[in-house]
Amino acid sequence: MNVTSWSGRIPAVKSKADLVHESLRAAIVSGDLAPGARINMDELARSYGVSKIPVREAVKRLESEGLVVSRVHSGVIVAEVDKEEMRGVFLAREAIEGLVCGLAAKNADSGLLGELERIQAAMRAALADGVIETLPELNTRFHHALATASGFRILAELTGQLLLTIRRYRITAPMDEANWRAVIEEHEAIVEALRIGDVAAVVAAARAHTTAQSQYEAAVTG
Repeated sequence: MNVTSWSGRIPAVKSKADLVHESLRAAIVSGDLAPGARINMDELARSYGVSKIPVREAVKRLESEGLVVSRVHSGVIVAEVDKEEMRGVFLAREAIEGLVCGLAAKNADSGLLGELERIQAAMRAALADGVIETLPELNTRFHHALATASGFRILAELTGQLLLTIRRYRITAPMDEANWRAVIEEHEAIVEALRIGDVAAVVAAARAHTTAQSQYEAAVTG
């Protein structure tokens, strides 16, 4: 038996560093740890009941993701959101979303469609109930499902990183209900094109969606 044949049988077990990383990452993305907040490594180790080693590993991963920075006199702090760079983030979303969705359309099955439809239903319900704070996570899930269906890990990772940056930015510049309604409608155009198996229409709908969001952002920031 070769390595390839048996390695996939090993169950995925999260390490202490994984758990600390996930917890800190969630706190940063949600805004519970605001930009500029100092991260006390000793205090974290005590609160999680772990040694400093997994905390240091988790912080290194967060630093590689651009979520924290290490400064000589300030220690580790949550990274600021660079508003000047956000235009580049939105442009990058425009550049890759059509590609991602086009590839996903070729791999689309009932499982993907079902997942997207469930997310859309949850987004509509959240908007109707005025629970706006749940929409960013649902939006991330929608695009993550498409990126995963593209079949390329690098595209899924790029999509995830861009959406993460936008979610952090949205803490300081939240979208209003009207724009969230537009997002849901734009998503529906993507889903409908997937339903009928029209790859060109999927690509067009995806590009229209990211272009509309870039234009919204440009109008808001002036």
